[in-house]
Amino acid sequence: MKKYQVMYYAGAAISLLVGLWHFTVPWMFGWASYIPYETLVVPINYVNLCFSFLLSGLSLTVILWGKKVFAQNPEAFYLYGFLLALWIFRVVVAVIYPCPPESNVWMSYGQLGGSILVCLLLLVPFIRVACTRKNQKK
Repeated sequence: MKKYQVMYYAGAAISLLVGLWHFTVPWMFGWASYIPYETLVVPINYVNLCFSFLLSGLSLTVILWGKKVFAQNPEAFYLYGFLLALWIFRVVVAVIYPCPPESNVWMSYGQLGGSILVCLLLLVPFIRVACTRKNQKK
């Protein structure tokens, strides 16, 4: 069970770091210069800030509730499942609508690879905890 906990906390910690890092992304990469209409800059920044806040908060909650998840607490498990669903969605979106590789190849593949890594780090312990929960109900 220890290796599943390590994977769980690693995935949640990386997710938290992505959320915190995402606060700075519009300014680091000059998003405003890519947006054709100036009136869209502020709303896009608002969406990014809200997303960053929610991802960071959800990831931090999942980290703080780690013991509850492995103690079979249903609320903590469902919150963990929601974070996992978010990362699965991220991987699916990256496959269907990839970042244009011609603009920055390493960034395009790095985002996809990083998303898959976080998804797997969260998915494996989720399956383990779900199977344990199912066996305990019998």
